[in-house]
Amino acid sequence: MEVISSIGRRKTSVARIYMTSGKGEITVNNKSVEDYFPAGILQTIVRQPLNTVGQDGNFDIKVNVDGGGPAGQAEAIRLALSRALCEVDAENRSPLKKEGFLTRDPRMVERKKYGRRKARRKFQFSKR
Repeated sequence: MEVISSIGRRKTSVARIYMTSGKGEITVNNKSVEDYFPAGILQTIVRQPLNTVGQDGNFDIKVNVDGGGPAGQAEAIRLALSRALCEVDAENRSPLKKEGFLTRDPRMVERKKYGRRKARRKFQFSKR
């Protein structure tokens, strides 16, 4: 099997994945997924697409992830992995779509506006 590459984004995180057939090793920024994401919930988020389609242990996955925090990075990896699984087999699309793994979460931090303390927060009003 050739290398399948895909990209996923969440908040300010960008994940590029390269998937080949193998024995189920997931490498994130040259570390194992257990070392990169010590929290079990984030490891679960990364593996959700594989478990949904029953392909856990069939692919070796190399991930380059950049920007954002751990949760955003894990969800960016999940989106990239879901897109790659759809490239492997078109029948994977409907279970992944049903779980919501193919939807790009558009929520990002709103930019700060001039004349404001934060994005929407105004400066404190002083009567005197």
